[in-house]
Amino acid sequence: MKSPGILAFGGAHVDRRGQVSGVYVPGASNPGTMREDVGGGVFNALRNTVRRGAKASLMSVRGGDAAGDMVARAIAEEGIIDLSAVFLDRTTPSYTAILDRDGDVITGFADMTLYEMAFPRQMRRAKIREAVAGAEAILCDCNLPADALRDLIDLVPGKPVFVIAVSPAKVVRLNGLFPGLACLFMNRREIRALAETDDTDIATAIQVLRRRGLARGVVTAGESSVIGFDGDELFSITPPAARKVVDVTGAGDALAGAATVAMLRGLPLREALREGVAAAVLAVESDKSVPDLSAKEFAAVLSLVPEARELHEGAQTGDIT
Repeated sequence: MKSPGILAFGGAHVDRRGQVSGVYVPGASNPGTMREDVGGGVFNALRNTVRRGAKASLMSVRGGDAAGDMVARAIAEEGIIDLSAVFLDRTTPSYTAILDRDGDVITGFADMTLYEMAFPRQMRRAKIREAVAGAEAILCDCNLPADALRDLIDLVPGKPVFVIAVSPAKVVRLNGLFPGLACLFMNRREIRALAETDDTDIATAIQVLRRRGLARGVVTAGESSVIGFDGDELFSITPPAARKVVDVTGAGDALAGAATVAMLRGLPLREALREGVAAAVLAVESDKSVPDLSAKEFAAVLSLVPEARELHEGAQTGDIT
């Protein structure tokens, strides 16, 4: 089977994860551990596509510091073609997450100034236009400012564009761009921000986005059911319980990467999403930003993922678990 060629745009930066060893006490000094590696929404997802057999290139931006060198090494180690721009006098972006003892996020802190400044001008590079012409599909995240996202969509007519929301604050950058997207991956906070609704029923938010031109999307909610919509179809998949919960921070990126590869290989969203859920479960069980997706272990977890369950228009999805 042909390996899809994916060109990615977005975050590739230093990821710091601190985990509290006991019961978290707000406003106090909490004992725990801190780990540092390379992450970023689109980079994590792209590494998952590579583990599922894709050929990958990445355009990001970074500083000329030690953190930037760390990012460059991580990209090279994955066999990903690095098209990133380096700004010698700038600091490499970073993301710091504080987790409770069960691996759930307490808070996150993003230092992403370089992305805001540098991404818009990168869309005009001849090297990027050449890379776009040779790619089968585009994967990006909303670390790109709105202008850069708009320019990217304009650069790739006829190619599928898969997008990771990243955060409620950043996903709104996609307003007005929905008809150009092949699939949008988001969580429940992000879809509510995008649909500008406080309604707990996710189906209501999906209807809003459909009316604005978004044909296909995925909505995650931690261990709760994943909801997918594709045209008029609306369905959910309940993830199997993880054997152990180590770190939840990379689960959504793993789901997006594995599902994207599956769709590029011709699977409909409902089947591709089962593969995404399997990758997410393996991510939750791993202490790495990107889990090892060996064929044997992946197949074992995939066999535990149930078939998609139909949801009907008007169904209340807010309480699905």
